[in-house]
Amino acid sequence: MSKRQFFLGILLASLIGGIVALAGLSFLVQPQNATSFDEKQQASFVNLLSGEDFTVPDGINFVASAEAVVPAVVHVKSQVSYTSRGRSQRDPIQEYFGIPPRDNQGGGSQQGPTTMSSGSGVIISPDGYIVTNNHVVENATRLEISLDNNKRYTAKVIGTDPTTDLALLKIDAEGLPFVRFGDSDKTKIGEWVLAVGNPFDLNSTVTAGIISAKARNIRILDNNLAIEAFLQTDAVVNPGNSGGALVNLAGELIGINTAIASSTGTFSGYSFAVPSTLVKKVMDDLMQYGTAQRALLGVSILNVSPELSDQLGYELPVEQGVYIGSVNEKSGGEEAGLKQGDIIISLDGKVTNSVATLQEMVARKRPGDKVEVEYLRDGKANKTKVTLKNFSGTTDIVKKVIPKTYAFQGVNFEEVPDTVKEQLKLSGGALIASVSGEKWRRSGARPGFIITSIMTESGRKKISDVENLLEVLEDTEGEDIVVLGMFQDGTEYYFEID
Repeated sequence: MSKRQFFLGILLASLIGGIVALAGLSFLVQPQNATSFDEKQQASFVNLLSGEDFTVPDGINFVASAEAVVPAVVHVKSQVSYTSRGRSQRDPIQEYFGIPPRDNQGGGSQQGPTTMSSGSGVIISPDGYIVTNNHVVENATRLEISLDNNKRYTAKVIGTDPTTDLALLKIDAEGLPFVRFGDSDKTKIGEWVLAVGNPFDLNSTVTAGIISAKARNIRILDNNLAIEAFLQTDAVVNPGNSGGALVNLAGELIGINTAIASSTGTFSGYSFAVPSTLVKKVMDDLMQYGTAQRALLGVSILNVSPELSDQLGYELPVEQGVYIGSVNEKSGGEEAGLKQGDIIISLDGKVTNSVATLQEMVARKRPGDKVEVEYLRDGKANKTKVTLKNFSGTTDIVKKVIPKTYAFQGVNFEEVPDTVKEQLKLSGGALIASVSGEKWRRSGARPGFIITSIMTESGRKKISDVENLLEVLEDTEGEDIVVLGMFQDGTEYYFEID
């Protein structure tokens, strides 16, 4: 080899090394102020596998996927306090002034026990964002997160979406292991998957199975606007797995385990997971806006079926599709020319064989997005562009309104939402948002309780709003008082502050 060739070789190797180093550095840097989890997940692990390049070794080997995912699946413990009602209601005014109840039984609203429930969650960014099920954290007064290494954190709820049964939590931590989002659209029936979670409070449990079906609607979510297009799998899932990860053999998140088909309360053969394409969209919404963005076609729909043909009295031109039963006025569907009797067969080029599939595809969109709808009318295929709208009939993005809070003696108060006032037929009141003060917490104050009046030695004072409550509390500071009101389910309750 000549000297010229030798030096050219060194120069070329230096250039290649520099390019590789720069590329690696840019890939490892975590972007700041990220607005989606695509950006937050721009980090690399030496053991991270690629879904496209990954090949299953001889025999089925789940070790690589399990090792990558287990450290990023957490145990979620929810503390819930509730009230119970006795056989006859006490009069708090009589009790406060030492007048015994007439039936000598007592038994008014009493503070019930504090219960703990548990589920699972999946870390989806190195700075502590966690996805879980809404039903895991619903009505929780405190959330404790346990990592696989037994570190524990208190989590706050960033946002929830009951229509998909998803919730986004946040813990104060950095440099955490996380699970990358995979593409649930690319999963196939018969594909091997792993379920990772904490069934029966058993940390870091891994089970294996295959995808049994896609876009499954089991009508389990108690919500008229629910989106159910579950991935069905036979991987063993039990109570406590809710909110845990369903991953492929590349260790990519393809679903959040949510429900089981069971008559006994334990696994009986099938479990169901929210697909990752929908999970990611909802998580991005909750992180950016605090609430999920729901986009609507503005049509009522039914599955094409022989039963529907019999009901309509004529033969439908296809065996599968989504029949439009009606079109809402001033909706995106009406403006795009959709009519009753049309059959939607694809959305943005993807086949829509069922209502569940169409609903899930639209649920990935936001108000203002445009979608291409292919439909049949009189047996002929047509296409139209539909601008999706929100529930108010506009294309505006809906942002969560963060209520103003007022603090007093370690308790945060908020105004009672108008919808809650209307539901409970209240003319005023003040809502307890959080309780950290020991005196109030020990007395029975709980988040979600609505204070409607304060009983003092000088009489009963009705509470109109938070400012009025603070005036009363400041005027009576140091005195013994009785706080009266109700929880948002209508349960009446009172407690004493001394």
